[in-house]
Amino acid sequence: MGRCGLHVNKLVVSVLIASLCATLAGCGQKKPTVDADGKPIVTIRVRRNVTDHPMKNTEYSKQLEVACDCTINWEEIADSSWGQQKAPKMVANDFPDIGLTLYDPTDVSRYPNQFEDISQHLNELPNVEKFFQAHPVAKKMVENSNGEIKLLPSDRGKGYRVSATHMFINKQWLDKLGLKVPTTWDELKNVLEAFKTQDPNGNGKADEVPMNIRGLGFGLWSPLVLLNSTGIVTSFMGSSASTQGYYVKDGKVKSYYTSNELKDVITYLHSLMADGLIPKDTFTRDASQYVAQAVNDGKTALTGVTFGWSAYSEFGNGLAKQYMSIPPLKQSASTPDKDVKWDYSQDATEFAYSLSVSPKAANKIAVYKIINAMYSEKLSVEGYFGSIPTTLSDDGNHTYTIDRAKAYAEYPDTRAIALQDRFAGWVPDEATIVNDDNADQVTEANNAVEEALSRVDPTKDVIPIYVRPSSDDLDTLSDNNTSISNYAGNQLAKWVQSGGIDKEWDKYLKNIAEPTLGLEENIAIWQKYYDKAVK
Repeated sequence: MGRCGLHVNKLVVSVLIASLCATLAGCGQKKPTVDADGKPIVTIRVRRNVTDHPMKNTEYSKQLEVACDCTINWEEIADSSWGQQKAPKMVANDFPDIGLTLYDPTDVSRYPNQFEDISQHLNELPNVEKFFQAHPVAKKMVENSNGEIKLLPSDRGKGYRVSATHMFINKQWLDKLGLKVPTTWDELKNVLEAFKTQDPNGNGKADEVPMNIRGLGFGLWSPLVLLNSTGIVTSFMGSSASTQGYYVKDGKVKSYYTSNELKDVITYLHSLMADGLIPKDTFTRDASQYVAQAVNDGKTALTGVTFGWSAYSEFGNGLAKQYMSIPPLKQSASTPDKDVKWDYSQDATEFAYSLSVSPKAANKIAVYKIINAMYSEKLSVEGYFGSIPTTLSDDGNHTYTIDRAKAYAEYPDTRAIALQDRFAGWVPDEATIVNDDNADQVTEANNAVEEALSRVDPTKDVIPIYVRPSSDDLDTLSDNNTSISNYAGNQLAKWVQSGGIDKEWDKYLKNIAEPTLGLEENIAIWQKYYDKAVK
């Protein structure tokens, strides 16, 4: 009843918005399709982190215009604004000729007639065809059961083929206290106790935070990646099945929520919090407090261990060199090496849903010339990192160098003067980007987990990124997951803070299995699509 009511409300709102937008559109004039010189106009709408360096002023944009012999009309929307504009624009059938990082497969399912089937134009996109040949997973991400391709993926290069999460420890503290890098859960706890009591930062204050965590979800930089110590593989990135609480083992889809392995991780985290090794206010504090404890004043470290992308992104330039990423821990000394895995999220960190085409675009020939140019090596590099020769040099032999002084003047990456991860393109493995600090730093962090990642079977141990349920099934999954996570999330947080999991576990399993929550229904949905995709 509640699910049906929700859809009716959505429909009513959509109709009202569509009516209003249609009325407003009727008052305007039809947009011109050619410029004053008779060249075709192509509108590219993109959401960006930073919009104060217009794309129309970049050499990258000028080179695209040369490739298409057209004029590009850039519509740039800040991330914060796109969240509010997206639904009304789609309801009003306001789709740009080319959309960059605006839509995902769910949007395509809801508005299939507003997305061009790009598979019918691959003969016009030789660079995209080469991309798909080099990376079949990328093609599987976007190709539906009918062979249609209504979104193109992007690939920002081998420097980003990494796990999204790493575990960091303050190596300077270890060295000062004469401690070795921990390899098991027990060894980690012993190290954390030393961090708490032996003043490793040397300021004479008991201000150290032995383990600092953001929260307790199945998402980026979660301590629940410790599940990989138990033989269960996580994939905590994007909208994967793993981020919703589901994994696969021996071909069978299961839920983290009901696994004994999760019980073990929660029990362990409680032991750390009970001994004052994790802040008691972890689940109630503001996110800025976590950042303050990680970065502090840039001189004195406060955090001993945490989870994140890279040491620089977590601790800032001032403290990053004190930290190192560590290989995945064993649950116990007797855990076989082969059972220790790590968060397998590299497909999601390298590839992303990036480009759409409107079937109503007036100048299709120019549109596909632009897209093919975007997926060339040189313009892919420029789209992501910055224009040549403004902030980037082409050194020949597939090598490009970022001018740090110009590119990183305002940010630790190139988002101000390039599209960054909002681009569409393919940076091939042959390309080498010198001074890509972000990739260099995360690659360094990833070295510690490479061996564990090599033990992961990408289809038997993980529900792959390209396994995509239908729109209706996604609605069911979403509705059920809300109920499941509300109940289970509160329980898990309570157990970490106050304990009691052993006494309450059986009752919890009974409650979470209630049909009204929909856990078994969700498992069946994921199993259906997993079997179809990989068996």
